[in-house]
Amino acid sequence: MTVLHLPWLEIAILLAVVGALAVNRVRDPQRAARLGMAFTAAALLCTLLAWAAFALGATPAAGAAWSAQTYVWGRQPFRLDNLSAPLVVVAALLHFLTALATPRTKMRRFSFSWSLFSEAIRLATFSCQEPWVLIGLLAANAVPPFVELLNRGESPRVYVLHMALFLGLLVLGWAFVDPTGNHPTESGWATACLLAAVLIRCGAVPAHCWLTDWFEHASFGNALLFAAPLTGVYVAVRLVLPVAPDWALQSISVVSLATAVYAAGMALVQREVRRFFAYVFLSHVSLVLVGLELHTAVSLTGALCLWFAVTLSLAGFGLTLRALEARYGRLSLDDFRGLYEHSPMLAVCFLVTGLASVGFPGTLGFVSSELLVEGAVEASLPAGIAVVAAAALNGIAVVRAYFLLFTGGRHFSSVSLAITARERFVLLTLTALILGGGLFPQPGVAHLYAVAEQVLQAREPAVTGHTAAGVRNSGPSDQRASQGR
Repeated sequence: MTVLHLPWLEIAILLAVVGALAVNRVRDPQRAARLGMAFTAAALLCTLLAWAAFALGATPAAGAAWSAQTYVWGRQPFRLDNLSAPLVVVAALLHFLTALATPRTKMRRFSFSWSLFSEAIRLATFSCQEPWVLIGLLAANAVPPFVELLNRGESPRVYVLHMALFLGLLVLGWAFVDPTGNHPTESGWATACLLAAVLIRCGAVPAHCWLTDWFEHASFGNALLFAAPLTGVYVAVRLVLPVAPDWALQSISVVSLATAVYAAGMALVQREVRRFFAYVFLSHVSLVLVGLELHTAVSLTGALCLWFAVTLSLAGFGLTLRALEARYGRLSLDDFRGLYEHSPMLAVCFLVTGLASVGFPGTLGFVSSELLVEGAVEASLPAGIAVVAAAALNGIAVVRAYFLLFTGGRHFSSVSLAITARERFVLLTLTALILGGGLFPQPGVAHLYAVAEQVLQAREPAVTGHTAAGVRNSGPSDQRASQGR
């Protein structure tokens, strides 16, 4: 047995749980931060080994007491595939970089124990393919943000209302889907419930207020970790795409297009940095959903590429804003602040990560945006125009925010506001991933194209079943006309 034959995925999840319990017993914030970073680094290393084992075809040893071959209720809920293998690594990387970039002034407000607990749930979620177990993990994933709002003395009413509606619709919808896996035998009501649940979780209009409220009242670090991995998109891929008929996907596409353009327009007129970031994030999540629901190989590949590009670029964008907040407090976009002189590295990272999210040439987002636009235009010219309009508005919003924050009048300070070594490492790591993926996109695109083909193959029984159901429900004259054509 080699090192790669160990159950690294389960070890990563266990390390996060043990780390949460250990950090919770430490009262010194500095020591808790060091311990939390050690556990997140160990979990990241384990996920990298799990991805390597999956890529090389190594499976856990048969004699392991608990491994990826462990079955629950006769099924195998946790396992890696071509989609989940990189997702768990990205989720672990975000937790590690967020913990590493946490400044000393924010260590008392950023809970490392709850962050580790959330990481364990998130790693389990992205490696779960059993529907009911996935729904249970999504419910558990909603608990840490609720506790976060309570600990900060903020009202969780908006968040609880939307998450309860999301989980209720998800349970109700999946309860009417054929449990044997012979797709599709679900009713229209079940499909509508699943679609509504995904749209609520992704913050589609008009159910977007919970996400802007969350970014405004939660700590920026925890807000990023909860939103950036795009869990709602994962729900759409695992629970909606395999069973939804074409009309359902078209409905999601229309709502997502409207949300993308609306949120991009709102980002242009925001006066607070956090709300600006929330609307930019909403617009990009909606663009990912648009590509998923066009259900062509090119558009689906573009959506999957955009998923990873948005996760990395907006995480870097958000961590840059978080670093600015640690120095200057809550920022507004009412006037020119001239912060470039004090934080030139943060200004560069702000511009690189922000423009990468809107598809600037040479970045990972450029390849993703090109594929998405090509797929959208191929499916529908108005959809392609809407995608381009949303990207253009987001780009203008990012450049506007850059000029307001870093140019204009000079900011005077008696203390050094330069970037720290840990923040520099975090932002340079994300920048390297963004630029590396943009300059050498072929391996990632080829991998995600294979994932897109697998997703479309999983949809074939649903499409065939709905077509057959339509033929059975049609009258004899309709059937004869169809045969004649």
